[in-house]
Amino acid sequence: MTRIILSGCNGKMGRFVTACVDGRDDCTIVAGVDLNAVMLADYPVYTDFADITQEADVIIDFSRPTALNGILSFAADRHVACVLASTGYDARQIDRIRDAAQSTPIFFSFNMSLGINLLTELAKKATAVLGDSFDIEIVEAHHNQKVDAPSGTAVMLADAIQSALPEPYERVYDRHSVHEPRGKAEIGIHSVRGGTIVGEHEIIFAGRDEVVRLSHSAYSKEVFAVGAVKAAVFVSDKQAGLYSMADMLK
Repeated sequence: MTRIILSGCNGKMGRFVTACVDGRDDCTIVAGVDLNAVMLADYPVYTDFADITQEADVIIDFSRPTALNGILSFAADRHVACVLASTGYDARQIDRIRDAAQSTPIFFSFNMSLGINLLTELAKKATAVLGDSFDIEIVEAHHNQKVDAPSGTAVMLADAIQSALPEPYERVYDRHSVHEPRGKAEIGIHSVRGGTIVGEHEIIFAGRDEVVRLSHSAYSKEVFAVGAVKAAVFVSDKQAGLYSMADMLK
């Protein structure tokens, strides 16, 4: 039985994770952490990791990037694994995650959806076949409360595409301010914010007289909760290291 501490337990994603775990018999949530320390389920909720007395195997974090240092310190002190599912980490925080993975098993992905991670692999394959002769653009859309842009998933897709290209491509986020033809070695990344859109990502490969589109749409945040819980069970007994969906799907 995998014992989980859920960070951000009273947020929208925390409630989805709680419901997902309730439907499984191989894991349980032993404690939650949230600034709003109200018990909405049958596990205790704390405002600070330092107050947790329960033994656990893994932390699932769906809180905010500012919580990262506290989570990694707790994980190292208590020898528990981490599933980092929050979005909006900056470059220094990602370096901090990589450093922490030398002594702690950490599962990190910009998107916990199995479908998105399949899209990532398809993007690599399409880039290997089309990349030299097709222009590549990424369009992502999310709800009007999302604070980071572009989305972490769009960045993940751009990273995957770049890994399949023979040379570095420039990432262009603000094309309306560039008054010149599109360069060949560019990846355009565009963000849309509106309504209650859960998450949409499209990769456009535009060539001469033909266009190839790869896309994924999430209709509920439940897909991210399901992926995070699967990741928690997967990483809970692993050795120190940095793990991703690619490792889990092997």
